[in-house]
Amino acid sequence: MSIVKINVLTVPEEQRETLEKRFANRAGTVDGSDGFEWFELLRPVEGTDTYLVYTRWRAEEDFQNWMSGMGQAAHRGGSAEGSAPGAPQGERPRPAATDATLWTFEVVQQAGPKEG
Repeated sequence: MSIVKINVLTVPEEQRETLEKRFANRAGTVDGSDGFEWFELLRPVEGTDTYLVYTRWRAEEDFQNWMSGMGQAAHRGGSAEGSAPGAPQGERPRPAATDATLWTFEVVQQAGPKEG
């Protein structure tokens, strides 16, 4: 079965809009990747400053292939993110998150809505 990668990002309130804009600007960069199945950016509602970036992949190898190619460029702040305000052209933007942890899970059971 599939694997799930959840990137746990600590994002101060003043950086939330920046983070969400960066993801919006990169929308679609992972969609065509071999083995990619799903993406969600989860915003905290209350009581935490933790965002979750959920991706689902056919296999670990597919995720690693994406990370070594397109994912590497996206995480470096490639052209989709642009430069930080006031920074020289091409300089990497300041991260919106103050901390990040990557969790990995195997999907062992799944269910969807019943058709009927």
